[in-house]
Amino acid sequence: MPRFNYSARERGGELQTGVIEAVSADAVAAQLASGGLIPIRIEAVSNKGEAQPQRLPLWNLRHRVTLDDLILFSRQMYTLARSGVPIIRALRGLTESTRNPILVEALVEVRESLEAGRELSSAMAQRKDVFPLLFSSIVQVGEGTGRIAEAFLQIGNYLDRERDLRRQVRSALRYPTIVVIAVSVAIAIISLFVIPAFEKLFTRAGGQLPLPTRIILGISHFARDYWGLILAATLLAAWLLRRFIATDAGRLWWDRLKLRLPLAGNIVQRATLARFARAFAMGYAAGIPLVQALMLSGRSVDNRYVESRVVELQAGVERGETLTGASHKTGMFTPLVLQMMAVGEESGAVDEMLLEVAGYYEREVEYDLKALSSYIEPIMIVVLGGMVLILALGVFLPMWNMASVMAH
Repeated sequence: MPRFNYSARERGGELQTGVIEAVSADAVAAQLASGGLIPIRIEAVSNKGEAQPQRLPLWNLRHRVTLDDLILFSRQMYTLARSGVPIIRALRGLTESTRNPILVEALVEVRESLEAGRELSSAMAQRKDVFPLLFSSIVQVGEGTGRIAEAFLQIGNYLDRERDLRRQVRSALRYPTIVVIAVSVAIAIISLFVIPAFEKLFTRAGGQLPLPTRIILGISHFARDYWGLILAATLLAAWLLRRFIATDAGRLWWDRLKLRLPLAGNIVQRATLARFARAFAMGYAAGIPLVQALMLSGRSVDNRYVESRVVELQAGVERGETLTGASHKTGMFTPLVLQMMAVGEESGAVDEMLLEVAGYYEREVEYDLKALSSYIEPIMIVVLGGMVLILALGVFLPMWNMASVMAH
């Protein structure tokens, strides 16, 4: 029977290693789980004694921590901290109840760092792949002010709004995407299978196909004869684009392009600015210094172009400019928003006014998302109508010509 080396965590977080004989890696994972252990790594030992890595089963491993995971963790930490449960004990309990192995591993590391004398924010900052920088910074402020529970509540509310905004954007784009895909598939079927049938009939009848039909047939023949080359070129272009976007210059170009897309670009820009304003307001209200709050909120928007504008805003504030003046130079904000920020600076309530700015942008995004379908429908009708007209001419003109040939 095959042998497997394993590494697993106990419910208390202690690491265990050993060797188990089992039929497969799935059986090892099931055996460890039944014994109250959380599998981290399973390696099959070959006959030569060399360990061969094997992936854990998909049902037992998730490759990333989602917003839902972080929201649930923040809500649970808020409840436990407000109830007076010590942080180490709270983390130990969440380690046992959390289902995401990646998050479990991060929580175990955070708890071990706390037991070694580190602060919670410092321990979380070591796992940037799980906890965003803004996350650990707000926790750091909560530690300094003695309001750790409120810090987790703020983080949970922020992530909850972020999730809702992303869902609204995906929901608004779902219908147009499905329609375009369905029409494209229908056109491909008609061009590749239906119209070529008329070619055979006309060849036998000795007639000449109309020009629209010949154009469609030419495209159909090209796609049929060179489909492998077309597929390879498409995959190569997608791979090159992905590699380019992975670079700093490519990511900057891509994020800037998203803000300039017709119809959707304005929505993306407002959603990004709403995310920035809310993150900035949350950090500033929590006591983070102004320049540091700008830096953290700029990184939280997940858009390199907007982040570069925030860096300019940060540099202006460091030079002694007012927040409103530096914001005006970036060209990102509307006059109404700049006026609101100026009022916030004059009244000493910058965080409250930034929350109003975030709410203003979020309401604009919700309105634009609801109206997006009404913007897209006329464009889709015109485009689809033109495509249907071309196909109709390509299909019915041969039929009319064939009827006239047979009549003579």
